[in-house]
Amino acid sequence: MAWSWRYEGTDGASVDGPADTFSSQADAESWIGQTWRELAASGVTSVTLVEDDRVDYRMSLLPTAE
Repeated sequence: MAWSWRYEGTDGASVDGPADTFSSQADAESWIGQTWRELAASGVTSVTLVEDDRVDYRMSLLPTAE
């Protein structure tokens, strides 16, 4: 099983991002925790965690409204 991230921009369309793959969900989540700021700065507004072809969850990189 391989875990990877998919990246989306403001319009919900796919955008290019790192093509790293991870051997576990924990490794993938640790990586996104370390790199999400750089991804957001490059125009990525949300990410989707994928295990092989199965979507696990989607997460916004935008700040929450206060």
